[in-house]
Amino acid sequence: MRIEAEGIAITFDGKPILAGIDLALRPGELVGLIGANGAGKTTLLRILADLLRPAAGTVLYDGKSARALGRRTLAQRLAFLAQGGNVQWQMRAEAVVALGRLPHRRPFADLTAADKAAITNAFAATDTSAFRARSLDSLSGGERMRVLLARALAVEAEMLLADEPLVGLDPRHQLEAMALFRRIATSGTGVVVVLHDLSLAGRFCDRLVLLDDGRILADGPPAAVLNDGNLARAFGIEVTRGSRDGKDFVLPWQALNHGETGR
Repeated sequence: MRIEAEGIAITFDGKPILAGIDLALRPGELVGLIGANGAGKTTLLRILADLLRPAAGTVLYDGKSARALGRRTLAQRLAFLAQGGNVQWQMRAEAVVALGRLPHRRPFADLTAADKAAITNAFAATDTSAFRARSLDSLSGGERMRVLLARALAVEAEMLLADEPLVGLDPRHQLEAMALFRRIATSGTGVVVVLHDLSLAGRFCDRLVLLDDGRILADGPPAAVLNDGNLARAFGIEVTRGSRDGKDFVLPWQALNHGETGR
């Protein structure tokens, strides 16, 4: 699935949150959506998922509006992982992951063999098979987030939008999650991930979209986006740089004085 957003703008309580956003997302690409707190990342992701209507602009899915495509078809082709992992349901993890198959099932129908295979594969991919019989309220925040990622993967969608999926994960599972997103994208699925870790974003993503005050400051390969000027302006930081196994990385090092940020 190709998603094309043009002229996206939205305002909350009289304050512009996004303005003039033009963005194209393609199959087989891992895109990191980065920016400081309040830059508009979550709002943009929800608009792309048709969970929030913009005040201006359009979003097309393979050239069609969400309305023309149909809610059921869009739910089959696009999966969304919300931020936070807070779940109030006292449900077993297996039942939660099975919710990812709802767009593919007829009302009140039993799980098909394809549904069961998708659920099993999603548990395996997220290293959560051991949690299948456990209630979500018995899991840690990081474990719940991995189960919710499994639910998103069970959709077997053509595009996956994930809002801060690394929050609450320990370093090992952060690396495993990013490697998983990398494999999913390599298989042909489009993946967009909201990230705060610039090192992981630069290492694993094909492309980064840097938001600053509701606008796209930079969009391109990680090396081009993560330059000193962009990082000073968007985050107010200075970084140190390194390289390992042919991969460059940046490490936030110190905050800049307001006069050094370029604003």
